Amino acid sequence: MTLSQEQLKQLSVPERLGRVARQWQSVADRELAPLGLTYPRWSAMWKLVRIGDGASQKQLAEALEIELASLMRTLTQLEQQSLVVRRVSPDDGRAKRVYLTDAGHALVKKMEAKILKVRRTLMADIADEDIETVKHVLAIISRNAHQMCSEQKKHDDKQGGDTQ
Repeated sequence: MTLSQEQLKQLSVPERLGRVARQWQSVADRELAPLGLTYPRWSAMWKLVRIGDGASQKQLAEALEIELASLMRTLTQLEQQSLVVRRVSPDDGRAKRVYLTDAGHALVKKMEAKILKVRRTLMADIADEDIETVKHVLAIISRNAHQMCSEQKKHDDKQGGDTQ
């Protein structure tokens, strides 16, 4: 659905953030589709590189801010593509650590070039100062949301988790 300029002006900040995030993801997905990767797959690989090869499945899920069950499906698909392997943690036999394979590392190199191209294209004609302002504002919103969630959780815990 394409919105008119008047409709776009009327969107609230959260709606605009959500819309831009979906647009960005859509552009990135199209750019990365020729590599055989969907958003969950490429974002899991990208995040694994960022937090460190050999992260636990739990650490990776937390870094991606998704449920562990969702990540498990994605990791199974990446294993089937021979892009990652999971190994039992030497520190905790119940935990598994995730590693990129050689093919996974090679694909991340290709991904990186495409992701940087998307970033450059989508942020073209935006002054560095404006980018820094947006990052600053988003950090404040994130901090405030985190604080509010923490306060809500404390309140729920005091109530015994009973919301009725």
